[in-house]
Amino acid sequence: MCERRSVVSMSLPSYYLRAACLLIAGSSYASAECVPFTDAPKKIGETVCITGKVIKVAHSGRSGTHFLNFCDDYKNCPFTVVIFSRDLPDVGDVRWLEGKVIEIHGKVKDYKGQAEIVLSDLRQLTGEAAKLPKLPKQYDAATKGNYSAGEFRPEAKTKAKSKPKRKKGDDADLGEADPNPPPN
Repeated sequence: MCERRSVVSMSLPSYYLRAACLLIAGSSYASAECVPFTDAPKKIGETVCITGKVIKVAHSGRSGTHFLNFCDDYKNCPFTVVIFSRDLPDVGDVRWLEGKVIEIHGKVKDYKGQAEIVLSDLRQLTGEAAKLPKLPKQYDAATKGNYSAGEFRPEAKTKAKSKPKRKKGDDADLGEADPNPPPN
């Protein structure tokens, strides 16, 4: 039914049929059946949809990498999602995902015996999770994902310009009279 023809030789209804076939084929990625995060180790090397509740969003203060943990003890969890600090501007504020059920699409990789998907683009998330807010303006992903209020530099101390001391008789030179002349 979805055969190749040039657009010129197609009648209008068959053009729409072709467009519908392309739309269905392209959307199969987004509508793929998600597997629970506990089954992720069985899917290593495959591009699939994984679903689960994010228990905690953690980040490394050293590298700025963020992790979506699906278990209380991440070391014994079968699956995690990794977001590198360089990808945060493209993904958004992942801290918002804590406590939410997410669906993530991507290639499942093995990292030190644990299955993981690297989240580098917001389009990998579907459902409610795909509505992540952007990073706050002061969130500095380039400096390990920490908040940055900028650098504080105290103002350079400037020497107060002192007025020259007036000597007796200086006011007369300016054409001003001394309001309190000294007693004679």
